[in-house]
Amino acid sequence: MIKYLFMFGVLGVLLITAESDDITVCLEDDKELRVDCLISEKKPNKFDTYEFSWSSGTKESLINTNVSGSSAENQFKDKSQVEQLDPHGYRMTLRGFSDKLPHNTTYICKISGKSVSVNVEADKLLPCSAVSMFLKGSCTWIVGLLLIFYCTNS
Repeated sequence: MIKYLFMFGVLGVLLITAESDDITVCLEDDKELRVDCLISEKKPNKFDTYEFSWSSGTKESLINTNVSGSSAENQFKDKSQVEQLDPHGYRMTLRGFSDKLPHNTTYICKISGKSVSVNVEADKLLPCSAVSMFLKGSCTWIVGLLLIFYCTNS
């Protein structure tokens, strides 16, 4: 009985901390950079504003935006596109991406006043395969499942 209480306590802690990422960054097979930003909530008759940028050190570079009065840097003007994701959020794709970034790059997205960022080391940029994205966001679920199988089989 105590073993099961311990198991469900550990599983409860794992599940509470296992929330989905608001921003994911990955590299497509054709070397396109993909940034998914899921911080907006779809509201009827409301136009979302968005900005996608990255920074390394103290310099932030705007990649794509629909904010009035702002514009992307010239190097990104015709290389990026943004599409709306269902049920909410946006995906920015950067074509012609070189994975030769500085050691640490912070990817930032801002949607309708909400901002989220993630720091990615250049050599740890994941491919956009379904398996790698599942493992990135679901490691705590896998540990929880392994714990359940261990306790129920012993």
